[in-house]
Amino acid sequence: QVQLVESGGGLVQPGGSLRLSCTASGNIFNIAEMGWYRQAPGEQRELVASVTFGGTTNVADSVKGRFTISGDNAKNTVYLQMNSLKPEDTAVYYCKLRQIIGGSTVYHYWGQGTQVTVSS
Repeated sequence: QVQLVESGGGLVQPGGSLRLSCTASGNIFNIAEMGWYRQAPGEQRELVASVTFGGTTNVADSVKGRFTISGDNAKNTVYLQMNSLKPEDTAVYYCKLRQIIGGSTVYHYWGQGTQVTVSS
């Protein structure tokens, strides 16, 4: 089992910044990818950004140029730096980890979510 603990959410004014952190613990081996998803009320959960163990990133067009994802393999932690926040960024942000065992069995783990609210 893998546990994910998120932190860094909160209330921020439009144009402000926040940094989310997600630290993995437990059976943390063969981590293929970690990333951030978000879900606004009444909306489907969507990918925000992800980073592979090798450092390849994937960032949603809606946040490209404003959000940056980075990882610290030694700390089993992934960060999401969010700048120039907009009200439409308001959502619960979830950390996700993808683990591959034996070269073919894939496990997905989710964090509990952290609320980000962008409002004046």
